[in-house]
Amino acid sequence: MIVRPAQSSKQLEQLLERVEAAPGELSFDDTRELAQLYRICAAQLAAMRSRGRDPEAIRYLNALCVRAYTRLQVEPIQRRRLPDFFFADFPKVLAATAWLQLIIAAITIGGAIAGASIVSENPAALYDCIPAAFYPSAQLETLKESHEARADFLKHRSEEFGVKSIFSASLFAHNLGVGILSFAVGVLAGIPTLILVFYNGLTLGAFAWVFSRDSLWPMFWAWMLPHAIPELLGITLCSTAGLMLAKAVIAPGRNSVREALTAAGRPALEMVAASVPLFIVAAFIESFVRQSALSTPARFIAAGIALATIVSYVVYITWQSRRPVPPDLSWLLR
Repeated sequence: MIVRPAQSSKQLEQLLERVEAAPGELSFDDTRELAQLYRICAAQLAAMRSRGRDPEAIRYLNALCVRAYTRLQVEPIQRRRLPDFFFADFPKVLAATAWLQLIIAAITIGGAIAGASIVSENPAALYDCIPAAFYPSAQLETLKESHEARADFLKHRSEEFGVKSIFSASLFAHNLGVGILSFAVGVLAGIPTLILVFYNGLTLGAFAWVFSRDSLWPMFWAWMLPHAIPELLGITLCSTAGLMLAKAVIAPGRNSVREALTAAGRPALEMVAASVPLFIVAAFIESFVRQSALSTPARFIAAGIALATIVSYVVYITWQSRRPVPPDLSWLLR
């Protein structure tokens, strides 16, 4: 039989049951009463332990004190929702890494310009800029030489839903794999990440050159832009995460490399996590918009919608970050 040490323990137990049944912030009166009863019971517990009697009562009172201490001192676990991540946590990482994102974007654009320039001066270099895994050399040769082949490649045609679904899943897996690779190799001082980014731009520029030499160029960009906008942004985020790891390795500051990598790990992973929805959207567009009978103007509209959505998000989170934080006056109503 458990013998309770004093009336205060009963009051503490009743108060704890009441506040635990209604989770949330404690009112001022409940906090004051809980703190007072906790101090009394903690003193009683110390006295009982010094006498070493009634171990059952000691365990009971100790459990009450632990519960009260948890309510008073331990910060409650905040359950983060998906909107909290995209509108509270991720924007901070996005703003802090803006200069790294600009570096990645500049290297991508530089690679695209280099790819187009190289193959325009030396068309034989096309096969070095576009690997066979990306597009078979024989078919690439046909695209380069034949206007009809390019027109057939860009022809608006629709596929069956099942084919589109399989293609969408494979594109998502491929793009995500490229993004994770760009992130992971960043730990090697960032050099492989920069090479991958530059080569990605090189391939894009060389492929654009194939279709930009005649009247088919509007159809090509209508084919490319809708899925390229979210896809390239996702690659940029993953590559930026790789440069965050590279910065921790090259310039850890006063910390060790291990400590710097640990500190950079969470925001870097947040960048990678934010790229996943972009890869999903890119795969969906590439499968269900690109492989459809939509007209060229409609495809440009789809690209405009993708770009406008991204710009609107950036403008919104920038506006939110500059708003003054209102004071918390909810305590006045308690």
